[in-house]
Amino acid sequence: MPADVASFFHAATSTWTHVASDPATGAAAVIDPVLDFDPASGRLGTAAARAVLDHLRTQGLDLKWILETHAHADHLTAAAWLRAQTGATVAAGAGIVEVQAVFKQRLDLGDAFVADGSAFDRLLRDGDVLPLGGLALEVLATPGHTADGVSYRVGDAVFIGDTLFSPAAGSARCDFPGGSAAVLHASVRRLYALPDDTRLYLCHDYPAAGAMPRSMVPLPEQREHNAHLAAATGEADFVALRERRDATLAMPRLFWPALQVNIRAGGLPPADGEGRRFLKLPLDVVALEVP
Repeated sequence: MPADVASFFHAATSTWTHVASDPATGAAAVIDPVLDFDPASGRLGTAAARAVLDHLRTQGLDLKWILETHAHADHLTAAAWLRAQTGATVAAGAGIVEVQAVFKQRLDLGDAFVADGSAFDRLLRDGDVLPLGGLALEVLATPGHTADGVSYRVGDAVFIGDTLFSPAAGSARCDFPGGSAAVLHASVRRLYALPDDTRLYLCHDYPAAGAMPRSMVPLPEQREHNAHLAAATGEADFVALRERRDATLAMPRLFWPALQVNIRAGGLPPADGEGRRFLKLPLDVVALEVP
């Protein structure tokens, strides 16, 4: 029996959150939930996450897992908020420890932040299998965009994070710490080896003006038509394409806020003596240096 899948689009960050559930038992997993965040005011919101929670409740679903495909650099995760509402287990790929170590150093987080993955309830490795009612949810390591990238396979549905976008939009960038275009090529080739009836559920889509975002792409369509990495695309050609393209890309608008929250599994930085919480912004001062 295939999993039921409901998908929710967060337009402000072009992010898809998915709810996969066992139709026989109602056991459910939420993949890549999103917090609302206004960087100008610092205001956080839960409208997007509440829509997911309302769906769970109205459909009588029992949330077992809150799953991250990677430490996102373009939105803040709602994992901690959903865990507080439901008691579900928050899990991510074991590579998150490497990501935490990098950003602990870059953000000078000090001894108060422990880069051991303990912010998450469970760290997942390739081949791990999670129970989802009567279904099995398999973990597939798919790094390349980031070091901690994983996909989740439930029957014919695979939730692939940022490994690929819709065919017209291509693939994710690979110039973040721990990223590698050659590794991403291998990860995508692994996905392309799955059965033809596989449904690939996206974490993001960036449609052309007037087009609707796509939450899912059939595997054969990606293999044949992905603009960056089709089945016939060799590793060297893909690496060259990604390096050229990545060199032109600006940093994501929410890069620093997102990473500070997401390496904490959606937790916020510690409060000061007055209960206030702050996010850091490393400054690039090269342009001010005297030649």
